[in-house]
Amino acid sequence: MNFQTLITPEQLAPHIDDPLWRIFDCRHELSNPDVGERAYREAHIPNAQFLHLDRDLSGPKTGNNGRHPLPDPAVFASRMEKCGLSNSTQVVAYDDAGGMYAARLWWMLRWLGHDKVAVLDGGLAAWRRAGYGVSREIPNVKPARFDWRLHDQPIDAEYVLSHLHDPDILLVDGRGADRFRGENETIDPVPGHIPGAVSRPFRDNLDADGRFRSPQELREAFASLLGKHRAENLVAYCGSGVSACHNLLALRLAGFDGAKLYAGSWSEWCSNPQRPIATGSTR
Repeated sequence: MNFQTLITPEQLAPHIDDPLWRIFDCRHELSNPDVGERAYREAHIPNAQFLHLDRDLSGPKTGNNGRHPLPDPAVFASRMEKCGLSNSTQVVAYDDAGGMYAARLWWMLRWLGHDKVAVLDGGLAAWRRAGYGVSREIPNVKPARFDWRLHDQPIDAEYVLSHLHDPDILLVDGRGADRFRGENETIDPVPGHIPGAVSRPFRDNLDADGRFRSPQELREAFASLLGKHRAENLVAYCGSGVSACHNLLALRLAGFDGAKLYAGSWSEWCSNPQRPIATGSTR
């Protein structure tokens, strides 16, 4: 059985020693980028490898391409080969932030045409609540061969700018509603959102236990958000192209396929003062 969206601790547990599976710890903290790796070294799911958001899941920053620009796909593919990824590998990603960072890896592997990737629903907390143990041992894995092909191509700033007034395009912002309105902005230098966008905080995809809401709940919520828009005309963004992937995963769980990622997101958009911005609520 292939897992392509979510996986439960009970489904993962029998496979932690499976040579055809790879588990990745994606824990991170934007305000303290070293926290995730330190936590990994203290305790992680057995046989999990660590991927750092800044070093492994992002490329070089230029000052105008956002806080977490996508890496060169060939560089990322090579990194994953060193982690033992092959075309037949089942990948499981987890974090301790409701899947926010794990969903980034989920989207990136799909970007390279690898669909056998799932996010651990509830993350490390759910794993521990289910009674499973953790480890301090760093796994030693053999490199593998991964034949990748680009898929799910992201949207760039030029596309967004040229479609700002296109009624068929729906921009969905995954940040908190306060940051969308231009309030309490502590991460990016300019507050606000892309004109015409609507707010869908990624945390609205989760229940009180930090697990994804049911597919039916998500379908109802996104159907209301989409209105008359087609899912393939939805463009998800956030602060830097990370939590937007959470909305894309939730959309897929809800049965809506084809939505796109604006990878540079707000941190790229607001780096150019010639691009328009908006504040307040639009919907």
